[in-house]
Amino acid sequence: MAAAAVLTFAPSAHAADTLGGSAAQSGRYFGAAVAEQHLGEAGYESTLNREFSSVVAENSMKWDATEPAPNQFNFSAGDRLVAYAQQRGKTVRGHTLVWHAQQPGWVQGLTGDALRQAMRNHITKVAGHYAGKIDSWDVVNEAFEWDGSRRQSNLQRQLGDGWIEDAFRTAKAADPKAKLCYNDYGTDGINAKSDAIYRMVRDFKARGVPIDCVGFQSHLDYNSNLSTYRQNLQRFADLGVHVQITELDVGGWGNDQTNVYRQVTQACLAVSRCNGITVWGVTDKYSWRSDVTPLLFDGNYQKKQAYGGVLAALNGA
Repeated sequence: MAAAAVLTFAPSAHAADTLGGSAAQSGRYFGAAVAEQHLGEAGYESTLNREFSSVVAENSMKWDATEPAPNQFNFSAGDRLVAYAQQRGKTVRGHTLVWHAQQPGWVQGLTGDALRQAMRNHITKVAGHYAGKIDSWDVVNEAFEWDGSRRQSNLQRQLGDGWIEDAFRTAKAADPKAKLCYNDYGTDGINAKSDAIYRMVRDFKARGVPIDCVGFQSHLDYNSNLSTYRQNLQRFADLGVHVQITELDVGGWGNDQTNVYRQVTQACLAVSRCNGITVWGVTDKYSWRSDVTPLLFDGNYQKKQAYGGVLAALNGA
């Protein structure tokens, strides 16, 4: 691939000139996933500080990081990120309290009520530790399959369908002020998976289960079909929950990548209860999908064309 030209963008007289500032004009945040080990790097830190109004830990708040041994908690990395955000006036998304992946090994061996109690204790201790400091928590992550069935994780097999509700009720007791979210991928339109999640959220709202938001990861490509993306966000919002774009990245480069980023941004702006967008990383060089250059800043922290598309969309709101 030929070297990309460095692009500069001249904001209009009344437009904000950063992603976070532009999103704030419509009462939204624009965030990034952060790996704390990169915070000492000048380009990483200066880009994060300048552009983003919200942060989420890429890995340091997950179960394996926070509770490596039963009831022995390590909050050091998460605490550093929260302190960093608070010192700079940024909000924090919590990711994630319960997920089938990145569980410590000791959890995998638990069965029945022992697993239920371990899950409840983990949620209580982690959400309780950060109570009042987290804007929204991904309480449960990726619990559905593509066909809309429940993922047959250890949690599902051992605890049955009620475990997600149990997790949300436990999180509510531990941190009553945080928005409590269900988060998943492959929900970038109306499909079997998003239909199943929609039915769960509708049921939770009808029965008073404390769910406040749904996260749409949005790991996309330059040719992703977004024909029902906005409609999908809107139907969830119509249930009375916030919707958030939680892990956005778009494989590609140039116009095609820019168009997808722009469509996602405009969809969020068109849905009043879509209160923010998070991109899954700061720079292409540290992205989990670095081979497809999916983020808004290249490996040298230069703004890519897609950055201009997002900024213009945010300022157009």
